[in-house]
This record gives sequence, C-alpha cells and structure tokens, in this order.
Amino acid sequence: MIVGGGVAGASVAYHLAREGWTDLVLVDQGPLWDTGGSTSHAPGLVFGLNASPTMTRLAQETIALFEALELDGEPCFHAVGGLEVATTPERWAELDRRYGRARSFGVPAELLDPAAVRELVPLLAPDTVLGALHTPTDGIAKAVRAAAAMARGAGDALRAVGDCAVTGFERAGGRVRAVNTTLGTVRADTVVLAGGIWGPRLAALAGGRVPLVPVEHQYALTAPLPELAGQTGEVVHPILRHQDHAMYFRQQGEAYGIGNYRHEPRLVEPEAIMRGDDGEQPSILPFTEHDFDAARAETARMLPAVGRAPIVRAFNGLMSFTPDGFPLLGETAAVRGLWLAQAIWVTHAGGCGRVLAELMTRGDVLLDLHECDPRRFDAHGLSRAYARARGAQQYREVYDVIHPRQQSEQVRGLRRTPFYDREAALGAAFFESAGWERPQWFEANAALPGSDGSAPRSDWSARQWSPIVAGEHVACRERVGLFDLSPFTKIEVSGPGALAYLQHLAANDLDRPVGTIVYTAMLAPRGGIMCDLTVSRIDDERFWVVTGGAVGRHDLAWLSHNLPADGSVHLAELTSGLCCLGLWGPRARDLLASVTEDDVSNEAFPYMTVRDLHVGPVPVRALRISYVGELGWEIYAPTEFAATLWETLWDAGEAHGIAACGGAAYDSLRLEKGYRLWGQDIDEEHDPYEAGLGWAVKLAKGPFLGSEAAARIKAEGVARRLRCLVADDPSIVLLGKEPILDGDEVVGWVTSAGYGASVGESILYAYLPVDRADVGTTLSVYADGAAHPVSVVSEPRFDPDNARLRDVAAAPVAG
Repeated sequence: MIVGGGVAGASVAYHLAREGWTDLVLVDQGPLWDTGGSTSHAPGLVFGLNASPTMTRLAQETIALFEALELDGEPCFHAVGGLEVATTPERWAELDRRYGRARSFGVPAELLDPAAVRELVPLLAPDTVLGALHTPTDGIAKAVRAAAAMARGAGDALRAVGDCAVTGFERAGGRVRAVNTTLGTVRADTVVLAGGIWGPRLAALAGGRVPLVPVEHQYALTAPLPELAGQTGEVVHPILRHQDHAMYFRQQGEAYGIGNYRHEPRLVEPEAIMRGDDGEQPSILPFTEHDFDAARAETARMLPAVGRAPIVRAFNGLMSFTPDGFPLLGETAAVRGLWLAQAIWVTHAGGCGRVLAELMTRGDVLLDLHECDPRRFDAHGLSRAYARARGAQQYREVYDVIHPRQQSEQVRGLRRTPFYDREAALGAAFFESAGWERPQWFEANAALPGSDGSAPRSDWSARQWSPIVAGEHVACRERVGLFDLSPFTKIEVSGPGALAYLQHLAANDLDRPVGTIVYTAMLAPRGGIMCDLTVSRIDDERFWVVTGGAVGRHDLAWLSHNLPADGSVHLAELTSGLCCLGLWGPRARDLLASVTEDDVSNEAFPYMTVRDLHVGPVPVRALRISYVGELGWEIYAPTEFAATLWETLWDAGEAHGIAACGGAAYDSLRLEKGYRLWGQDIDEEHDPYEAGLGWAVKLAKGPFLGSEAAARIKAEGVARRLRCLVADDPSIVLLGKEPILDGDEVVGWVTSAGYGASVGESILYAYLPVDRADVGTTLSVYADGAAHPVSVVSEPRFDPDNARLRDVAAAPVAG
C-alpha cells in the first residue's frame, strides 16, 4: 500500500509494477492526481546535476523517464535546458567546479560567456552576468501530468483511491499489518509513506518519526509579456537560476514564473496543514509581499521585461526539507515493512521510485544510497527541534556556494566525547559528524615540525583546513599520536548463533581463535559492499563489531535487518558506554609499556589481536590495529575512566613526543596507506574485486550473503579498478569528485584525495577502466579551470610492506 498520490507515490507505484508487484493500492486524502500536496504547485524544474553523484543519477533517471512519458498525447517533460548564471567571481569559480562534476558524472554541460547566455535568454539585460553553466538536458516537468501518467503506466497492478485519508496503522510483531482509512481498513504488510509535507504526521500514526519540516517557498507568475507574444508551445527559454540572489526564472507560455528563496525560512508544523472544504490546496499559503521585495528589484535589473510585467498570481507553496537536504528513501528502523519515499522533489522523483522499488524487491540497488537512508539519523536527529533548525538552514543555503568541508552551525555540541574539554583546551577545531564533536586539528600543535604550511594550496582547498594537519601527520609517523576515536560505533554480537550469523554476513572468514581481529566487508545480495568493518572475537559466543561513527546507524540497521528470528543472536550497542583512544606511532609500544604491567611486546601482543589489560589502574580492551598504518592500538575503556585514561597516556607520552592528532591527519595518514573509506571509495555500488579488496573475500569458507554474486564477479573479471594516482604538482590538492581525463575523454572521477605529508605527494583515488589502470599510466585531473597531469602509481604510498604495522623488519625491495 502506498500512501500519497503525488509524483513520489506515483513513481513508486509505477516502478513496483514494473518489478512484478501485482497487488498495489495507492490512497490519497485528496483527489487524484491533483492532491493538494507539493506536487500540485511544483514549478517542475528538473536539474540533472547535483554535488552528490547519487542524486545526480536519480535526476538523470527522472529526466529519461519523464521524457518517455505522455498523458493523452501531452508530454510530461520539456527539455529546454538549464542555465546557472554567475554575477560574482566566487560564483563563476563554483560554476567551473560544477562543470567538472558534470563531466565526472556524465551530465552534458558547457561554460558559456555572456553573449552566449543572452542568445539563449534574449530577455537578459546586458552586462548582468559573467557567464553561465549550461546543462542542455535539464527542463520542465509537468508534475501532476507525470504522476497521472505513471499511475496509468502501472496498469492493472494498481488500484488508486482518492479522497481517502489514513487514520492509523495496525502493527504486530514489530511489523506493519494493516492501514486504517476513512474508507475502511486495508490489510498490508508492506506500506510506503509518500505523503510529502504530511510525512511526519503519517509516520507518527505508525509509531515512527520522519525528520522533515515543511517550509514556505515563494513563487510568482507574471502577466503575458509583449516580448513573448505569439509564443507557441509551453516553454522555449531555458530555466534560469540566479543563485547569487537565491532566485530562479522559468517561462510559462507568454509569461514568466519567478521563484524566490531569498527570505528567512517560514516553517510550518505538519499538524497545521489541514485540508478544508473550500477547495483551496492546503499546501498553498498566502503570499508574503515583503519577502518578495528584493526579488522584485533584482528581477527588474536582470530581466527588465519580466520586471515590468504585473504579477497575476503569487503564493507561498510548502516544500519538504530534511536536516541534511537529502531524501528519506528506504525502510524505517522503528517498524518493519514501513518504507519511506519522503522529501522527494520532482527533480529526483522518477529515479527515487525506481531505486526504492528495486530495494523493496531485491534487497539492494547497486547504487550508493547511504545519503538517502532514513536510518542515517541517530535518535537526536529524529527530534522536531533538530529537523526545524537544520531544515531551515537547508532552505537558507539551497543556492549557496557550499564547501565540501563546510560545517553546520545549528544544533551543535550535542554529543561530546569524555575528552572534549581537554581537546578544547588544546585549541581543537571541531567538526561535527553524526552529532559528535570531533577535533580536526589542534591549535596547540602550531609549532610542530611540518606545520608551517610549506606545501601550498589553492584558496578553495585550503578552506576549513590548517597546515597544522601536516604537523600532526608527521608527529604520528615519527613519534606517537593520540586520537580520540570515541565516536566509533561499537556493537557486541553474542549468543549461541553469533558465529554462524556473522559468518553469513561477512565476506571474510570469522571462524578464528578467540582474541583475533578480522577486517571484513559485508556484501549486498548482488555483491556490493554494504558494510566495511572489523570483527574481534572476544570469546566463543561473543564478538565485537567496530565501525565508523558516521556510518554506525547504517551498519547497525544492516546487522539488525539480518538477525535470525530464533533469538539465538543478541545485538547490544556499546558506543556511548565506551570511550576510545587511538595510540599510534613508532614510539607507541614504548609509551604503552611504561604505563601497563601487561606484556605488550610483539610476541605477546601481535598485530590483529585483542587483549584485556590495564593502563595504569584503568581496565581497558586494546585492539592492535591501525587505520593510519602505524604500530599501535585502539584502546577502549568504560566512559567513567576516560579522564584517567587520557591523563595517564598524556603524562607518560610527554617523554615520547606525544601529540594530540585530529581527524584531518587521520584521513591523510590513511590515504598514504591506501585504506578505503566507506561512502567515498567503497559502497554498495562497488564490489570488493574492483575496489582492491578481493583478498578479504573467502569464497572457500562456504555460502554467505552475496557469495554467489562475488564468485561470479571474480570469475568474469571487472571492468574498472580503484587506483591510486599522484599529481605531478604536489600543490594541486583535490577535494573529491573532480574528473579524471585521458585526453578529452572522462575515464573516472576522484573518490578520495589529500596531501600525504610523509611522502610529499598529492594523492588521489579513482575508479579507472582496466585498460587505463596499470601503474605508470599518465592521465590528468580537471580542477581550478585546467587539466593537471597525474599518474597511476603503486599503493600504498607509505610502508608498502606494512613493516611498521607489524613491527617487523621491512622485506628487501625486489631489484
């Protein structure tokens, strides 16, 4: 059952029918298909390019679908193209970066000079723009028409019912079982909520939460323009986005529509959006004239003919905003069988419906959906206060120039590790991830060798960064670094079925002796990398799973989703109860040995093992493993011991040159070692063999989830491989998603990048076609308006024999 008949719900119905579902019911509280929600008044702008490759692909799929749809001979899409204009040098530089991303993601695009822009939009006043990014496949969707066409395309598989409001849900055994409506009860164990601005109200009826806030957005339509008199067809001019003023313009026949984001967000509580008896659409609210004053003046300056025309219709229409601006697409954590297709704009509706239907049918989609997963939010992220504060900021920034490392300023300081005060005293620059305040570097380290900024960077790559990062990097490589890893997600898996359960999920072999740590991927049914984590065997029926703090909700959801129904396995999240410090560097053992009575020699405590011991009086669990490629340990302790743990290590560390190190050094260190980062280098749309992780897939251990797909991929070979590249010029430091070129041909794009302070190289990773993936291949990367030479190199760039990790003598280099 699908709740919501807008463009999102209709898309889900259409694609479920194409996947073979035959018993579909769609209901909406309003008339079909003009339901009164956001679809009813949407201007229909479809932009095929996004900073996210996933959202770009969803938009491209939407364009392809809508171009193929028609309703009673009328098209559902007008491919008039899109223009993003620049009126400032900063915006022009941003358009160049967007042009690079367009090339990376396969979106047709070109940068135009002002004369070429005016050829496409003759109404544009001279000398008002510096240029524009032109994306010719963008266009205008007729959203209501597209919804009706998709519903019709579902055929006999779908029964759609209008004027039918949902009043409640019936649940049993943690699963949805039926939907109560004003027209009766429908038995259904699979329900999709596609209610848009009413999503939070619907989810509450089912015992769940949807972190979404409805926000008013201004749209005004002019009277017909004399300059467009006799215009045939609905749309000819391309969409024009004037992002420096948070506005857009679109032609509507002989008139023009003006969209305005340049006003403070006007938030509306979902409970206040009521359908009345007067026929008015509940998502259309009175126009606030004063919010439009600046937009009116800017319209007159940039498009004089549009500015002269009187406004004949104007309103504030409601739109959905989530805390991070991404949709909610997937199954909820609270109720099994309850799926979300929420906060989906027309731009992505066709693609979102397709991937959700595929996920519901097959269990995976071969597309990185972690940005859209509704389970990505921790409990604090599901609160109304969080959704309102961050949703409002998403509205303010919808057209802003956003740096990849830019931090949210709303609802900060929520999750502070036990070391927060000590880190603040050291001048920590805190970045936020999953609510955690995580130090990126420490101003106290400004005098460390290497912190002088001798490796130059461009203005863009130097933002939200400090040369101190290089000093911390070197300190860890040459002496010893102390890293706060408390945000790691820690999950205990226990019970008589624990080993069999984990063996079913893990691609690596976990049937190892007690005290062993195993690095492993967990695969999706079709072989994509669903999780990337470590598993430590604590005893025969007890294991520790440790994964990143940013992906913890995602991985915990995967573990929970695949639990056996017989109760033989228990999951317990230990994250908040345990602090963790990473102690790494060539002097790490000397430091640890000075504060423990336990034997931490290489023989007693080898690499990839776990032991319980004491640091001073503090009981800890130490895992000898490292994501930075240095000798050392992850040291876990109950949170109440955190202060003593830090003080003991810090005081003893002074004799060894200890330095507190932040997340930025953590990332540059792992790049030098070639360690993959889930969500950037690896994810569900990449398999272990193309990612260079085939060594950790143990097909011989017996069947596991995704093993058939993995065996097939291994036998058939791969078409691309994740490769390390180095820029000829080490000052060309990249941020990710820049296109890799072979001549003028785009052959890949940057997944991770950074400066390796130990090797003095600008390092980047990218998936390349196998015929361009050999070491020594010369290519280029497009950044800052130019192509810069890069070469495929061997990896890892630092300590290729892992001698420092294992604390053994390096093997002689062949030849």
